[in-house]
Amino acid sequence: MPMVVGVVAGAVVVAVLVLIGLFKMMWRVAEPNEALIISGSKHRTEGLEEGMGFRIVTGRGTLVLPGVQAVRKLSLDLNETELSVDCVTHQGIPLKVRGVVIFKVGDDFVSIANAGRRFLDQQRMMSERVHNVFAGHLRSIVGGLTVEDMIRDREKLTGQTRAACGTEMEKLGLIVDSLQIHEIEDPTGYIQNLAMPHAAAVQRDARIAQAEANRLATEAEQQSYARMAEATRDSEILQAGYQAERDKAAAKSRQAGPLADAAARQEVVVQETRVAELEAHRREQQLQADVRKPADARAYEKRTLAEAERDARISGAQAKAKETELAAAAEATRVKAAASAEAEATKAWGTATAAATRATGEAEAAAAQAKGLAQAEAARAKGLAEAEAIKARAAALAENQEAVVAQQLAENWPSIVEAGASAFGNVDNMVVLNGADGVAEMFAKALTMGGTGLGLARQLLSSMNQNGQRPEGTSPPLDGVAAPASPKAQRVTVEQEG
Repeated sequence: MPMVVGVVAGAVVVAVLVLIGLFKMMWRVAEPNEALIISGSKHRTEGLEEGMGFRIVTGRGTLVLPGVQAVRKLSLDLNETELSVDCVTHQGIPLKVRGVVIFKVGDDFVSIANAGRRFLDQQRMMSERVHNVFAGHLRSIVGGLTVEDMIRDREKLTGQTRAACGTEMEKLGLIVDSLQIHEIEDPTGYIQNLAMPHAAAVQRDARIAQAEANRLATEAEQQSYARMAEATRDSEILQAGYQAERDKAAAKSRQAGPLADAAARQEVVVQETRVAELEAHRREQQLQADVRKPADARAYEKRTLAEAERDARISGAQAKAKETELAAAAEATRVKAAASAEAEATKAWGTATAAATRATGEAEAAAAQAKGLAQAEAARAKGLAEAEAIKARAAALAENQEAVVAQQLAENWPSIVEAGASAFGNVDNMVVLNGADGVAEMFAKALTMGGTGLGLARQLLSSMNQNGQRPEGTSPPLDGVAAPASPKAQRVTVEQEG
């Protein structure tokens, strides 16, 4: 008995499971965004023609007999397609219109039925079919419009396109949720050129408005700056006036005390001065009587004696100063003359020494050259050299006698100077007038006297050129040049004229 119950219970459970499985296989539910199209049995759906032969289920479940009926789904989601259509306007201007169409299958059974018949197996081709429909109608509509109409009233273009496509979309079971014209491309630049006059006018108006605004702003700023400067000036003037009044009051306050003290001291000083004047006058009268008159007498006596003594001392000092001055002038003149004579003598001696040294060097050079020659030609070379020397001297004397004489005088200048100085050798006393100038003139004359041997020197040179007997390295003696006198004490007195 329990076994039978278990078998029955198991059979019941199996039957229930089978029923549940069959129910699940037969029960189909339509999602909110889809529609179930069930075919395979004769159905009548409200709004559809008779003999449609399929049933539409949306938003609910239904039983489907497996093997007898077929179930397919049709999507009710939104779809979109991009529009990119080349059009030509009523003016013959090519344009490219870009936009987007958002569409879906209608929610009513008629639309679902129409869409199911056309797109049930080709739902992915739905966007392409819609694009073709809208492209054709959009070209037709744009061909009847101008560019200005399309730019100024895009809603008109959109409305006409939706109206033209409405019938065909209804036949396809589709409805248009949105149609937007995004962009109108103008490859010819017509739209840009159309906008240029307006853009230029707007830019012009903007520049004019900006300039006017700048002018008004500048005027306002200038007026504001002027008012600020005026206010600042008034404020500074008032402040300066107030400060001056404060300074004046402070100065008066600071000076009140010192002025009072000064006035009091001035009064005291005036009174004291009066008293002092009276006292001084009294003392002066007393001194006049007691001291001044006797002192004047004694002072006069002393002053007279002092003046006499002073005059005597001045006279003696002046005489002594004159004597000292004359002595100093004489000594200075003597020292100057002696120094000048010594300097001239030293200079002449140096010149003579240099000439002798040069002549000695030339002779030694000539001797060295002669020694270098052959011994056999020595006498002949000497004779030729002497002949050439005589000839050259004669030629030089003939061409420039003054230069030769000057050279001979330079070589014998010490003897000439010595001869000129010998004129003063025996002078004991000499009076020279006109001070240092007189001494210089005296020495110039003495040198002139010594130069009287110039004619003698010329004669000597002529005789030497004729005879050729001058010893080498020596200077010929000058006739008429006396030997220096023996040293003797001399006295020269110099007097200054005037």
